[in-house]
Amino acid sequence: MMKQLAAIVVMMFVGLAHGQSAPEGNAHPQTQDVSDAGKSLDDPFGLPNRDQSQVASVQAKIKFAQSVDLTALRDLAVFHNGRVKIWDTLGRETVKTIVGRRQYQDFSHETTAAGGEKVTAYSYDPLFTLLDLTIDPAYYLDKPVLGVAYLPLRAEMLDKLFPGSNEGDSLRDKLGKETARGERERWVRLSRLTPLMVEATLPALANTHAGQESWRRGVGQVDQSVGLFIECKANYLAVAPARATDPWRHISALATESQARGAALALGDAWRAMDAPKVHQAALTLRSALLAINPEVYPAGRRGLEQTYNRLNAFEWGFWAYAFSLVTLLLAFGTGRRWLAALGGVFLVLALALHASGFVMRCVIAERFAIQNQFESMTGLSLFAVIVGASIMVLRRQWLFGAAAAGVGFLVLITATQTQIPGQSIEREAAILNTSVLLKYHVTTVLSSYGLISLGMVVSLFYLGVHYAARLAGKAHTPALASAGGMASVALGDDRGTIGTKARLLADLDTAQMIVLQLAFWTLGVGILLGAWWADHSWGRWWAFDPKETWALITWIVYLVVIHVRIASPSNKALTTAWLSVLGFIVMLWTYFGVNLLLPGLHAYA
Repeated sequence: MMKQLAAIVVMMFVGLAHGQSAPEGNAHPQTQDVSDAGKSLDDPFGLPNRDQSQVASVQAKIKFAQSVDLTALRDLAVFHNGRVKIWDTLGRETVKTIVGRRQYQDFSHETTAAGGEKVTAYSYDPLFTLLDLTIDPAYYLDKPVLGVAYLPLRAEMLDKLFPGSNEGDSLRDKLGKETARGERERWVRLSRLTPLMVEATLPALANTHAGQESWRRGVGQVDQSVGLFIECKANYLAVAPARATDPWRHISALATESQARGAALALGDAWRAMDAPKVHQAALTLRSALLAINPEVYPAGRRGLEQTYNRLNAFEWGFWAYAFSLVTLLLAFGTGRRWLAALGGVFLVLALALHASGFVMRCVIAERFAIQNQFESMTGLSLFAVIVGASIMVLRRQWLFGAAAAGVGFLVLITATQTQIPGQSIEREAAILNTSVLLKYHVTTVLSSYGLISLGMVVSLFYLGVHYAARLAGKAHTPALASAGGMASVALGDDRGTIGTKARLLADLDTAQMIVLQLAFWTLGVGILLGAWWADHSWGRWWAFDPKETWALITWIVYLVVIHVRIASPSNKALTTAWLSVLGFIVMLWTYFGVNLLLPGLHAYA
């Protein structure tokens, strides 16, 4: 059965399409889910069960997962995909690739006393799933373990598995069709299929839709999941080399009589027997044996830091703290209660601490300044924006800047962590990114300007909201504007409560937006100049009208127009500035995302 499933990988002759064309060394190194060095070696934990009659029940597997202790294995080092990481990270990345989500979820079906069915979902530890996929793959052949993200592909696969949607002539046929339709819809919503389902349907569909780009990407994703499901045993390059420059070795490359090899085999035997105490003992032996091999090369402190990074999940907890800060500050502005503003400030400090700790830990783990892919740049630019916003809030004693900072932090972090933004796993850097130290200053400066642009946009939205609320109210002292004046007394730090007129309120909001926009203008300009300097070092020319360069210049011109408006326009300067700030933010989004994804160029890595 496993050989038949492996044939799928060979049949997938269409690979993932790359939307960028770039010079040699310009793109990020290709992700290698399966380590070549371990493909030809045996399973480090011994031969897995292949007899379906010996497969454990879901209830037995869940009970075993709840009782087994994997602490001894969690922070062991392993070389995978170009860097040394820990087993916990390898488990998380493997599960994300195969399943399409962070944890594999099993479903236990039990009959209740009343004769009904009770379905219980259980989510496994990713490290447990990695080891179980390696040691007991037969368990998963009929389990929903393979993620199929592309809905049309998933729907056609299920159409083949549950054929016939027309009603038959007999009541029995009608009931059968209804059951099949209900079962099909359940699998569609689950978004995961079993390896046996994929084996039965994917090869034919891959050939049928080979000419469609979206289908090729969808098939390529499933192909990637199947390949890793079959070959995850190859990734246990956990034996440290004699020298740091030498390659790491697979556990199965060790002599059979070695302690580490014997401990791995004992762990596999105990795992298949579902003997949790023996698994724990074998894990301790394996740990001590691996740590004793070339201990001077074996990494020390970073392993614990990476485990903390995985457990803390700082960016996700950070966006929740930003959300609470933003909501609390807005409530403070609406009610005029300063204790709510203080509470919002506490949440902002907490969010900033989480955000900064996650960013710093990632830099240490990656052994580089972590701004070199889409995910990292988003976490970096939002961190700078929040630091600037919080600093201005403290210096000017105006909570408005704190609310804007919380808004930027929340929106950027939730986008980075909850969508399929590339670069969430810590990976190697593109070769071109290591040609000059100037790059770090160029990228950091440009990303800082993007953070300021986002911050300025949020402040300008405050201005636009108050401006049009006042226009709708019709008079300067109607309840609607009086409420706005109360808001401004907290948001703009007016302890005397003198903000109550439309002109005064909008003037203070305009001052706030201009503080940020001027910073954004000068920072982006310096970033573009640094980029030209770096380009001359790396590519031998200052400017080539590359799409990224061109659109960065266009973004800067938008803010140059703002300066022109402030000098030349006789009226409505503030309102025009606010709308140009929103326009500049939209142009920045295109420069930041659209150019990367849709326009080929020299900045394919960005």
